[in-house]
Order: sequence, then C-alpha cells, then structure tokens
Amino acid sequence: MNTDLIGSVELTASAAIVIAALSIGFGSNPLTRFRLAVALGIWFVVVVILAATRALYNEHRLGTPGLGLAIALPIAILCLTVARVQSLREAFHRVPLWLLVGLHTVRLLGVSFVILFAAGRLPAPFAPVAGWGDIFVGATAVPVAWLAYRQTVNARGILLIWNVIGIADLIAAVGLGATSSPGPLRLIFAEPSSAIMMTLPWLLIPGFLVPLLVAVHIGIFARLMKRNAG
Repeated sequence: MNTDLIGSVELTASAAIVIAALSIGFGSNPLTRFRLAVALGIWFVVVVILAATRALYNEHRLGTPGLGLAIALPIAILCLTVARVQSLREAFHRVPLWLLVGLHTVRLLGVSFVILFAAGRLPAPFAPVAGWGDIFVGATAVPVAWLAYRQTVNARGILLIWNVIGIADLIAAVGLGATSSPGPLRLIFAEPSSAIMMTLPWLLIPGFLVPLLVAVHIGIFARLMKRNAG
C-alpha cells in the first residue's frame, strides 16, 4: 500500500470539497463563486509547491516557525478579510450553519494519522491524538449538522460544545506536531519525528486544511454568539 499516494488522492479530494462548499456558500453569483474558488485554488497550489520543494524543512532554516506562520497567517487573513469586506461579511451570515459544520466531515481522514503511526512514520502522542480527535469530530459533524439544520431546542448548546472540541483538537494537533518536529521548538524527542508533515502530500493538512477549518470554527463561534445576542 502506497500511503503517500492514497493520502495525495484523499487530501486533494477533501480540499476540493472544502473549496467547492465555501465558494458556493459564500458566492452570491457564479462570478463570485469562481473568484473564490480560484483564490483558494491558488493557495492550494502554493502549499503543494512548498511541500514538493520541502521549503519548510528544518535544514532550510524555516522549519517549525515557518510552518507555524503558514498556519497562523492564512487564519488571520481569512478572518480579517471576511470581517472587513462587507460583501463577504454579508455572505458569511447567509451561509447555512449546517454547511459550516458539515464541512468538518473531511476530518474523518484523521485515519491517515493512525495509519502513519501504525506504520512507524509518525510519533506518539501527536499521531494518535490528532488522528482519533479528527475522526471523532468528523464522525459527529453529520449529526451535529443535522441538529443545526433542524434548529432543535438544544441545538445551540450541542453546537457550542462540538465546536469547542473541534477547535481544541486542531490546536492540540498543531501543538503536538510542532513540539515533535525537528527544530527549535522540539520538546518531544520520540522517533520518528513529525517531519513528514512538511512534505507532500501531508503539508496539505497543516498548510491548507487546518487554517480553513480553524477559520470555519471561528465563524461558527461568531454565528452562535450573534444568535445569542439576538
């Protein structure tokens, strides 16, 4: 079994699903949807180039700090852009809440972390925590999205709890990945390290999917808080 090849197919498909859903959800007309899809597609290609050239490998002096920037900067740009651009802000409030939740079903691919750990290519506790955490959030995204769609009485509380768990899982995964990767931030010296997360196709997870999913989590919090204020 070629884990990297399968991972490439799965991650590309997941990225395509997220790009399509966000473009359709945020775009009020075909042109806007096309522009959003192109912008996200360019970001995807940039991450692929970074992974293929191993630009974030520690020997290139970027390493973990560079990866941290590749995660944090897009989150900040996405949130600020939506908050400051009126058309996107209005579109954000029109996107069905169930769609934002349902996007997280792509996190079922957390099984890849479990497989890589079993194959001796990723360390503990990073891989098991990230893998099983993503699997849980991805599996529960469907029933939680259904509750959001039905707008049941207890939906808001369940949505809030699920959202906290979902973003905490991503933060824990990023933290454990950073501290088990070669570089100045390394605190966990179990072998193998998490260095493969900076290569193709695995960089697509922290470099593309994680920032998008964190931004979506933040968006869900914003929607829930606005609803509560209302």
